[in-house]
Amino acid sequence: MNERVVVVNAKKMNYDHLLDFSVLSRDVAVYDDSTDEEIIERIQGARVVVTKELPVSGELIHRFPKSVELIVEAGTGYNNIDLDAARAKGITVCNIPAYSTERVAHTAIMMIMNFASTMHQQIAMLARGDRSNFTNHLQVPHTEINGKTLGIIGAGHIGMEVVKVAKALGMNILIYTRTPKEDGDGIRYVSLDELLAHSDYISLHCPLNEHTKYMINKDTIAKMKSTVVIVNTGRGALINEADLCEALKDHKIGGAGLDVQEVEPPREDSPLYTLDNVIITPHMGWKGLETRQRLVGIIKDDIHGFFAGKPINVVS
Repeated sequence: MNERVVVVNAKKMNYDHLLDFSVLSRDVAVYDDSTDEEIIERIQGARVVVTKELPVSGELIHRFPKSVELIVEAGTGYNNIDLDAARAKGITVCNIPAYSTERVAHTAIMMIMNFASTMHQQIAMLARGDRSNFTNHLQVPHTEINGKTLGIIGAGHIGMEVVKVAKALGMNILIYTRTPKEDGDGIRYVSLDELLAHSDYISLHCPLNEHTKYMINKDTIAKMKSTVVIVNTGRGALINEADLCEALKDHKIGGAGLDVQEVEPPREDSPLYTLDNVIITPHMGWKGLETRQRLVGIIKDDIHGFFAGKPINVVS
C-alpha cells in the first residue's frame, strides 16, 4: 500500500530542527520549503501532502497527481487551502484544531495580564534607564483583572479555554458566536454590538473567512470603550490594521495585544513596533517545543488513521 508522505514546508514547524517527522509514515520525504513548482515535482507518487500555513491555490491543487488523497494542514486555520478545488479533485483536507489550545489561550491571558499591570511600559522604562517607578512612585496604571468584563469573539476550543482561565481570575464573560448557547456559570451570550460596548478586554478566536475578515475596523472600534484592550491570537486579518493603528495613535482604545498580524512579519515601518500601547509577539502561541511535538504526534495519528480508514478531522 502506498504510504508516501511529503512535508513540503517543514521549516515553518521545525525551525530549530528538534522535531522528528519520520514517525509520520514508513515512507516520508521532508523539505524545509518549496515553491509551487517544487511542490508538484516533489509530491509525485505521494498519497499525503503536509503543509503549514502555506497558500495552496486551486490552480496548484488542479496540478496535483492522482496519487494524492489527503492534504494535512498542520494547524488550526485552513483558509490558505482552496477547499473547493480539493473537493473537485477528490482530495480530503484535514486540519489539527486542538494541538495548541492551552498554549494559545495562555498567550491571550498573558496579554491581558500584561496590560492590566502595564508591564510592557515598565520594561521599556527600565530598558532606557528610567527607574522612577522604584525611586519616586508608580508611574503607570496597575489595575485589577477580577471584576472586569472579557468579551470573547468565537467560542471554539481556544476561546472556551480562555473563558476557563478568565473565570478563575474572577472576570465576567461575554461571548459572541454564530451558535450561542444558554447563559450560565458566569457566561452570557450576547450580540456583537453588546459585547463591543461593554467589554474591558476583547479577545478574538474566530476563523478567518469572508464574514470575519476585518470584523474589527473603525466602525466596530467606535462602539468600544475608550479603555478597551483588543487581543488577537487568531488570524491577523480579523483586524483592519490601518484602522487599529489609527485608533491606537489617537488613544481611542486602551491598547492591543497582537500575537498575529495582517502581514507576518509586519513591515519594517509598521507602527505596531513603536506604539507604546501595543504588545506585539511573533505568532508565538503555537511555537513552543512541547506544542510542536504534540502537533507532529497528532499529524501522525491522523495520517495513520486515514491509512486505516478511520475517522479523522476532515474539513473538506
